[in-house]
Amino acid sequence: MLDSVILLYTTMVKKTYTASDIEILKGIEPVQKRPGMYTDTSTPNHLLQEVLDNCVDESIAGFCNNIDITLNTDGSYTVKDDGRGMPVDIHPEYKKSGVEVIMTNLHSGAKFSNKNYKYSGGLHGVGVSVVSALSESLIVDIERAGDQNLHQISFKNGIISKNLCAIAKTTKNSHGTCITFKPNKKYFDSEDIQITRLHKLVEAKTILKPGLKIIINDLKYKTGNKVYCHTGSLDLYLKNNLKSQTLLPIDPILIELDDDLFEVSSTVCWIEDIEEIIQDSYVNLIPTSDGGTHVNSLKSAVADSLRDFMITHKIMPKNLKIIPDDIWKNTSYLISIKISDPQFVGQTKNKLQSTSIGSKLSSQLKDRLELWLNNHSDTAEEISNLAIQNAYQRLSNNKTKKIKSSTKSIIMPSRLSDCSSKDNNVNELFLVEGDSAGGSAKQARDRTFQAILPLRGKILNTWEVSSSKILESKEVQDISTAIGVKPGESNLSSLRYGKICILADADSDGLHIATLLIALFVKHFPDLILNEHIYVALPPLYRLDYKNKTYYAISDDHLNKILSQYKIKSTDSNLSITRFKGLGEMNPSQLRDTTLTPASRKLILLSLDHKSKDIKKLNMMLSKKTAPDRKVWLEKKGNLAQTS
Repeated sequence: MLDSVILLYTTMVKKTYTASDIEILKGIEPVQKRPGMYTDTSTPNHLLQEVLDNCVDESIAGFCNNIDITLNTDGSYTVKDDGRGMPVDIHPEYKKSGVEVIMTNLHSGAKFSNKNYKYSGGLHGVGVSVVSALSESLIVDIERAGDQNLHQISFKNGIISKNLCAIAKTTKNSHGTCITFKPNKKYFDSEDIQITRLHKLVEAKTILKPGLKIIINDLKYKTGNKVYCHTGSLDLYLKNNLKSQTLLPIDPILIELDDDLFEVSSTVCWIEDIEEIIQDSYVNLIPTSDGGTHVNSLKSAVADSLRDFMITHKIMPKNLKIIPDDIWKNTSYLISIKISDPQFVGQTKNKLQSTSIGSKLSSQLKDRLELWLNNHSDTAEEISNLAIQNAYQRLSNNKTKKIKSSTKSIIMPSRLSDCSSKDNNVNELFLVEGDSAGGSAKQARDRTFQAILPLRGKILNTWEVSSSKILESKEVQDISTAIGVKPGESNLSSLRYGKICILADADSDGLHIATLLIALFVKHFPDLILNEHIYVALPPLYRLDYKNKTYYAISDDHLNKILSQYKIKSTDSNLSITRFKGLGEMNPSQLRDTTLTPASRKLILLSLDHKSKDIKKLNMMLSKKTAPDRKVWLEKKGNLAQTS
């Protein structure tokens, strides 16, 4: 028994956690301890890219025209540029040479401000010090204009092995940096680089920086020398790389933007064979394989501009919904953005996360694309037809995947008046405030494709309730069952309606109910919003009868606009204005003409154009924790409310 107690006590002592257990990693130790956090450890490609990126940053800044890359027989790599050369003078604070500070300290460099580099890929001062940390040897040769000395410093596993010194004389005007490093193979799955990947990277950088010449001298893999230098534009590069395909348009669309926040060059075209598409993006000449803000902005601009063109030119087939993927499926593109302070996801910089530029970039790209499409309407129609074909193919594929018995075992809400159509892409569900309006809506609807679900009063405020908890509310459960999607679920394969429309009175209570429903979908059904399934109906507030003609107005402003448009005076004895207190006051024919019939109704698509701002505003309006903010907001905005 005593032995057991001693053993238990000893175990407890061993597991004691004290301050002495805390480790502080200094200098480049974190890189060597967790290399996968700082670079791609599958091959040394990313180390080579880090060194190359520094040279390219010099070129972007206007100080470098030539870069030489040598793959040496001993497994080392040499990268030489004719830039300004790394600093060799003594740092005023650290009392070491600039190159030593750069190579031995994480988060050190000259790219944290815009003094030396307006645009650069080196943002954290981490890249080249990672190369030093993960290399068994690294030698830096530096020439500075006017110095006439060749300086050299050497490192082994990130530690100085030979101090900086002048090893030779040079010409007065020679300048540049030459780095030779040999990756330590213990940090990598393979000590060989992917040579094809390197060539693609180098070619892209010379395309994106016209006039820059980069030479690859392959002594290790014996593929010879390759010189990359281009002066053509981005659209020509895309066309040349798709020369085996038929392009729409024949010459890819080129868009170049020069804004105070960014510089953008982008080119877009469509091809039949989706197996051959090219979709590449770059930030400050660094490839972003996972895309990000700039790619999302381009995708949004392409989809919105083409859909607007199709609607304006009446190309859109009736009852066919075109989603962004239908348009994007055959798109080949290149986009290169230069931005002074890009925010990346991780040190490998595969994805841009600078959300602050998203809406502005998307808007400017859309403007240029709309102009092009309207000036080349014949080609734009061909592109539109390609998107329409994709939409029909998608619908066909979806139908084959549908499980016929998926809804047979589900008991629909008793209050739901369902439609007869089985085409889920055409079907519409109206969430209607109150039994009275629900009754009128049931009589006014087209039973073939329109379903009605009346709601009793104000639903639960679900903003701060978990997705599993909200199903305890009968109204929320009925909505979830009717639409065929559970709260928090991203799989929309069982969705029963292509359009889900919120239909509430135009008074304050109705707007409150609509807000609660919007909050429900934003918080617990975000994929329905993302895929454009949620709409808000705009029922009329006024009916105007004038000389045997009837008009409907959705607001006071709309009422005044109608009076002005038809030159009707409000005092005219022939004018009769009726204000609807609610949907229940409308007879079925009025509700049909104003709110349900697709040709004459007004629906607003619910979308989060400025997601962070929209979420913040909903949080202010609905959270229990933001009552003080809500009070301030009401005091500021209360004068906008009108009573009548």
